[in-house]
Amino acid sequence: MDKSGAGADDVERGDYEQEHERTGTVWTATAHIVTAVIGSGVLALAWSVAQLGWVAGPLALAGFACVTYYTSTLLANAYRAPHPVTGDRNRTYMDAVRSYLSPREVFMCGIAQYVNLWGTMVGYTITATISMVAIRQSNCSHRNGAGARCDGSGTVLMLAFSVVQVVLSQFPGLEHITWLSVVAAVMSFAYSFIGLGLSVGQWVSHGGGLGGRIAGAAAASSTKKLWNVLLALGNIAFAYTFAEVLIEIQDTLNSPPAENKTMKKASMYGIGATTIFYISVGCAGYAAFGSNAPGNILTAAGLGPFWLVDIANMCLILHLIGAYQVYAQPIFASVERWAASRWPEAKFINSAYTVSIPLMQRGSVTVAPYKLVLRTVIVVATTLVAMMIPFFNAVLGLLGAFSFWPLTVYFPISMHIAQGKITKGRKWYLLQGLSMVCLMISVAVGIGSVTDIVDSLKVSSNPFKTVS
Repeated sequence: MDKSGAGADDVERGDYEQEHERTGTVWTATAHIVTAVIGSGVLALAWSVAQLGWVAGPLALAGFACVTYYTSTLLANAYRAPHPVTGDRNRTYMDAVRSYLSPREVFMCGIAQYVNLWGTMVGYTITATISMVAIRQSNCSHRNGAGARCDGSGTVLMLAFSVVQVVLSQFPGLEHITWLSVVAAVMSFAYSFIGLGLSVGQWVSHGGGLGGRIAGAAAASSTKKLWNVLLALGNIAFAYTFAEVLIEIQDTLNSPPAENKTMKKASMYGIGATTIFYISVGCAGYAAFGSNAPGNILTAAGLGPFWLVDIANMCLILHLIGAYQVYAQPIFASVERWAASRWPEAKFINSAYTVSIPLMQRGSVTVAPYKLVLRTVIVVATTLVAMMIPFFNAVLGLLGAFSFWPLTVYFPISMHIAQGKITKGRKWYLLQGLSMVCLMISVAVGIGSVTDIVDSLKVSSNPFKTVS
């Protein structure tokens, strides 16, 4: 046995365990899940239901919720290996895949997970900027009149959002910013309630009749209708995904009880609450606006008092601030572990200082200079990409199309089969059938996303330039 190697590994693991205090509960995990799942996508659900119609729309929302919950329970069991209760912990999604599957699948998982995590950070940066621009536009029009000219760039607003993320990124991990996830979760409910309330108000003001059609909104051609249906399915499917951060969230949980038991409860509560909001907001928006439901329900003309819509947008921004960190912290942890293993003797990497921070249970955190630099560089790079690719929301849809199937469905099912040593039989074929159906959906949505990107490139390339 190589005692020196074993000792180094023990020291690294011991340092990690000392820094990574697991104090999470079912409620903190639920808050993290709601923060990760409910994002700006909830505001597009009225449009998604409008494309699918009164029957297929709610069924799609419920169906994807069921798939997401089921596969999240399988993934929760993979947190420990080989036994889901007594086995060794897996700190990340990739560690779990490495424990059960082949090196080739670990490589595929890494690409899918971290591209999707980082892509979501870019998308959140753009979405938050658009909301800030919308607030500025609304206030300008209210002060100067509907016909006033209100133009400007959102670059400064995007930089302000990124500065906030640089500061928040210095917290060591998710367990140190539970308060942020709680605030973000509350904000997500707030703008969802506002959007729902305004939609219901609009519906009642129109006499309470149901707008829209059973088959969904009509389109200029059958091909356009197909692309719209695919994009609607994509919006719904990817609005539920949080598999790429599930293991990291589970790694914050205290035990006993067993982490997989707590995580399954948190997934049920988080996805259940999310589904209620999704169906309510999607159906209320479709009832209010019918086939003319906008892509973002908060941008609908005459939706409600401008100040209330502004509050909803501010809640959305605050939610995205927290959700950004839920997706960023796993990237930070992975890059830092790689740097520590690559240069274990470097003085710059091993130095650390204690800083007092309010709103924390311990009252202080340990700040390492190399972490400060690495995390700042990652946030800055994310901001630069968000500035250079104005239609990245469409690109993010394409990335999500290729990440939904592997991260939410394929790997959890494959690890469940390996863990339970499931051989070919009824259960094996049912699991593989579910995986194949989700693969076909991802491919189809990917095609629809490419079409949407091509269409987006035909219009203005600066979404942050607002003119009224």
